[in-house]
Amino acid sequence: MLRATKIIATLGPASEKPEVLRDMIRAGVDVVRMNFSHGTVADHKARHDLVRSISAEAGKEVGIMADLQGPKIRVGKFADSKILLKEGEKFILDVACELGDQGRVGLDYKELPNDVKPGDRLLLNDGLVVLRVESVRGGEIFTLVEQGGPLSNNKGINRAGGGLTAPALTEKDVADLDAAIGMGVDFLAISFPKDGADMAYARKLADAASAKYGVGKVRTIAKVERAEAIEPEALKSIIAESDGIMVARGDLAIEVGNAAVPALQKRMIAWAREADKFTITATQMMESMISAPVPTRAEVSDVANAVLDGTDAVMLSAESAAGMYPVQTIKAMAEICVEAEKSDRVKLDTDFLDQTFTRIDQTIALGALFTAHHLNADAIAALTDSGSTAIWMSRHNIHVPIFALTSKIATQRALSTYRNVTPIGLDYTKDRDTALQEVEACLKKLGALKKGDTVVLTSGEPMGEPGGTNTLKIIHVK
Repeated sequence: MLRATKIIATLGPASEKPEVLRDMIRAGVDVVRMNFSHGTVADHKARHDLVRSISAEAGKEVGIMADLQGPKIRVGKFADSKILLKEGEKFILDVACELGDQGRVGLDYKELPNDVKPGDRLLLNDGLVVLRVESVRGGEIFTLVEQGGPLSNNKGINRAGGGLTAPALTEKDVADLDAAIGMGVDFLAISFPKDGADMAYARKLADAASAKYGVGKVRTIAKVERAEAIEPEALKSIIAESDGIMVARGDLAIEVGNAAVPALQKRMIAWAREADKFTITATQMMESMISAPVPTRAEVSDVANAVLDGTDAVMLSAESAAGMYPVQTIKAMAEICVEAEKSDRVKLDTDFLDQTFTRIDQTIALGALFTAHHLNADAIAALTDSGSTAIWMSRHNIHVPIFALTSKIATQRALSTYRNVTPIGLDYTKDRDTALQEVEACLKKLGALKKGDTVVLTSGEPMGEPGGTNTLKIIHVK
């Protein structure tokens, strides 16, 4: 059975061997993520080239995402690498400290004393350590340990409720953005944007780099992980300025609290789908499979609920980058997605109430959905140059697979994140009758169609012109 929800897997030591990556793609990976928080540009270039090579062998255009580090706000280093803080102790965060001890530690982010005030709560080491700010004097932040625990070199700092002023793109990020686009990635994930202006700036830099290297548009993804970013107006502006968003539940949960995240996840996915943008749900989805061959039942429910929320893709981080069972994890995630998708509610009739379509191509796309649903068609085939027709279709649940047939490799890769869209390379720039025959033959070869099936096809005349989808045709396979 075809899987609608896409799977994104992070590359790392556990998954960078050719034989492992090959098995991961066969198991169902649609997009690979390169985490620029770790490794060198040369490391990422080697992984990029390996993915392109292996995906070509597999006959599947796998998308590649560069995930920029962003302004990770961290403590400095300790003389003994780590300490143990106890509740009730005093502790100082000091921008001038070079090597920390039991009483103080340095800061990588030198502006932190300007961003906090007495009463603020700082969460360190993913929230395992909680400090309450008592006073700020110059470059020193005097705190009281509210929740003790281990603290080691370079652990992250979050402020409960958000409010830190660090920019979304650091000097390192700008350099990494340029390098990533130069090597030919398809997606660029921006960490910690506060609002749409941060994403607009990233878009400007990405477009300049694309022009510099003579490559096509790179899709930008906003990682929603700041408290400020989930405020309604900020979130709407972020979605508007992005091609897609990532529900980045790790840092977001630290800033707003674990209990708030599930409802926020549903809101973000719903708003992005309404805006025709894709969504990725991430963080600890199959965390136990870093060291175990099967997921916990809670993880199964987590992945399934993200699917039922309408996410386009689910993402693996350490599970595939450093885990013991990367291929098994992908197989397990794929099985969960397929089962959850069986419960998708199809409500096209109500989806289209009070809707006005002013574009011919959009009207054809959504008309194809409506037709396929009521005819109980076996497939929808969209001949598309830019991918827009398939994207519009993918924003609505339908138990009919959508095949996007395009002559452009870049479009195939761009569609790798969209739910219920299977991108296929096909040169359809010939005359209409020949193109339709080739579509039918292609889908038969893939096993998607057989004699007697019904397929709803959208295309444009003349063939091969962007934005020209103006035809809907119903085909009975002979």
